[in-house]
Amino acid sequence: MVAVTPMYNNFSGGEISPLVYGRVDLPFYQKGLLRCLNWVILTQGGLTARPGTQYIAPVKTENKITRLVPFQFSTTQAYVIETGDQYFRFYRNKGVIESSPGTPYEIASPYLEADLFNVQWTQSADVIYLTHPNYAPRKLTRTGHTSWTLTTISFVDGPYLNQNSTTTTLSLSGTTGTVTVTASSAVFSSDDVGRHIRIKHSSTWGWGTITGYTSGTQVTVSVGSAFGGTGAVTTWRLGLYKTNNYPGSVTFFGDRLYFAGAPSAPQRIDGSVTGDYENFRPTATDGTLADSDAVSFTLNSSDVDVIQWLSDNRRGLLIGTASSEWILRSNSLGEAITYKNVFAERTSTVGSQRIMAIRSNNTNLFIENGGRKVRETSYTYEDDGYQASDISLQSEHLFDSPVVDWAIQKKPHSTVWMCKQDGALVSMAYIPSQQIIGIVPHLIGGEDSAVKSVATIPSSTGDTYQVWMIVDRTIDGATHRYIEVLNDIYDTTILPEDAVFLDSALTYSGSSVTTITGLDHLEGETVGVLANGAAHPDKVVTSGSITLDWAVTKAQVGLNYVSDMQTLSLEGGATAGTSQGLKKNVCSMKVRFNKSNGVLVGGNEDNLYRVSFREWGDAMGEPIDLFTGDKEMLIDTGYNDNVYLFIRRDQPFPVTILAIMPRLKTSNSGVGREVG
Repeated sequence: MVAVTPMYNNFSGGEISPLVYGRVDLPFYQKGLLRCLNWVILTQGGLTARPGTQYIAPVKTENKITRLVPFQFSTTQAYVIETGDQYFRFYRNKGVIESSPGTPYEIASPYLEADLFNVQWTQSADVIYLTHPNYAPRKLTRTGHTSWTLTTISFVDGPYLNQNSTTTTLSLSGTTGTVTVTASSAVFSSDDVGRHIRIKHSSTWGWGTITGYTSGTQVTVSVGSAFGGTGAVTTWRLGLYKTNNYPGSVTFFGDRLYFAGAPSAPQRIDGSVTGDYENFRPTATDGTLADSDAVSFTLNSSDVDVIQWLSDNRRGLLIGTASSEWILRSNSLGEAITYKNVFAERTSTVGSQRIMAIRSNNTNLFIENGGRKVRETSYTYEDDGYQASDISLQSEHLFDSPVVDWAIQKKPHSTVWMCKQDGALVSMAYIPSQQIIGIVPHLIGGEDSAVKSVATIPSSTGDTYQVWMIVDRTIDGATHRYIEVLNDIYDTTILPEDAVFLDSALTYSGSSVTTITGLDHLEGETVGVLANGAAHPDKVVTSGSITLDWAVTKAQVGLNYVSDMQTLSLEGGATAGTSQGLKKNVCSMKVRFNKSNGVLVGGNEDNLYRVSFREWGDAMGEPIDLFTGDKEMLIDTGYNDNVYLFIRRDQPFPVTILAIMPRLKTSNSGVGREVG
């Protein structure tokens, strides 16, 4: 019999797949957990309980799909946009922006409910550019909290299809203003209204926008730049974009605005004139080319490879398609992209889901086609190229349902939040410089709760990032759809009575009361209560209120949830080789906590012991200080081939676990009755 006290002090591997339970040889086994529900992985390797969510408001139409879009004007001014069926609403500082008291500020949008999750965007200062293949690209401009304007982009001079190579001629009724363009054979259609046209007479190119359709051979054009003549010519080009044929992806790179993925040209990328983001002129009016002119490139793929996303990287413009990943760059190292040197090469052949990629420092993350794997695109000096590594491999069981939306929380701990098609929420600690990639499942409190969209923005101080969610809930037998915000990770700047570890929660602060009102959004639900920093018995919301057992001046009220962690089968104590398969027993365990309370421990969730944090002299019925230090608890797992340790946070308090030190006895003969 061998008795040892191993130390488990790094949980950054998150919850790992059952398929790797036998891989004790792998580094992430030493950092991984069998269960890791509702925890956040700290950069330092410990775990802290997921904070609760704060209720903000219901969405406008609770029976319709709704999505969140972030808008960051500056490091301290950021908004979340509720994008619904043909409307936008706006939020900031964890509140609704109102046009008048009680009336949310709202503007109209063209996007239908079914199209919301196919909208992509990029931002520059106070303008966000929005794309969808079936909608003309738009820009949303902010000039004040209640001053937002959504307009269709008026592109200048392009982008265009290739120059006409047929014998069809175009002639004009004039050179400026509004003119009639007549073709020698049918080239126009009714959905060309809004499309650009470029025509060359002699040495002069002019262009305009089609504003009216008469027939296949005649349209009306509003001239943007004067034509060089009116006679019939074969040198002309039609615009790339027209009705139901618009770009699906957009991003900034190298001081150009890039669009890609129009249905008729799914592999084509177009970049604007340098510094002039809505100008796509291919040449000057005299036909000369400048390095600053617009650029266009079509991926040289043998497949019809639809572009799914664009993402900037310091080495080039990364492109994700349905079957491959590419990089668009200059073919001369260190030079900016121009019409002369634009070049694209395939970097991998994985394929992407139509979800915008995430940029994190020098790496880019994307969701593999099918939605069930997270890939990291990173440059490697050894290969002088990019790899698309599967960084969700060790936790593949958490992606049984496809990812539909995601966002990165940059501070205080770099964490990617993902919501899946089935409504489950997953987080991934992502700090590649520290070799931390750990994936954790989250179960939002409440019956049949489901997270449908997620977005992150910096807080008003810029010290942290807020995680905003749309959560579907069954409340009092009816389905509701709420906007909620994940509260800040607990740290010493937060008073214990202000810590929120309840979901869809609201805070009361004021004079001493026993009745808490304003809880209509949780009508009929059993709620947890943190009363002046102390746990209070659960209550049921009736007519939007609860009555407490004692008076309070501050209360957090919301839906209960637990945070569970369970180690993998403990490894240690064998005189030779592995202890896996040998009979083992844990008779006690010591846990190193930081600012914690409300914890149960044991060998499994059916045999748990309450950890007492109350010290001699603490007054009964009063809140106690959060505990920092080591606590040793006697437990008995019995002798088994596989022995585990289990910790549960079941009360509305913060819990941070830094290390676990079990007293482990291993029988090298495998006979459990040996006495050590």
